Amino acid sequence: MKSLFRVLLLAMVALLTACASGPKHAEVASSIPGLKPDEGRVYVYRSNSMLGAAIQPKVIINGKAVGESKPGGFFFVDLAPGPVEVSTSTEVEKKLTFKLDPGQVRYVRTSIGFGVMVGRVYPELVDNAAGAKEVAETSYIGTPLTKR
Repeated sequence: MKSLFRVLLLAMVALLTACASGPKHAEVASSIPGLKPDEGRVYVYRSNSMLGAAIQPKVIINGKAVGESKPGGFFFVDLAPGPVEVSTSTEVEKKLTFKLDPGQVRYVRTSIGFGVMVGRVYPELVDNAAGAKEVAETSYIGTPLTKR
């Protein structure tokens, strides 16, 4: 019985450490730089669900690795206007494409779905109101920000 308890305890610790650990959105909001007029911004985030917590693939935007899909985490990328391709890959690659205009902010939620061997991470474009609300409940996992 004690060994079962230890195994369960270790499993819980492993799941909890798999979640994003960083400052909450409210703590970094004032440090997020303003958007340049000739760029757009893409926020990428994932809700703090324990489903598939250990699955944290790289997020690729326009062919460049820009972060990871971590439960309860968010980051942002400023890009030149034009077509944007967001992809994640576990056992299969999942892609999302959309257009980004100058000065525009877009929100991409990543979520876990079932796969054959491993869960799949799906990028999904969400409307700005829902995206901003959901990002506000996550922790910053991007490159370090400087205080303003």
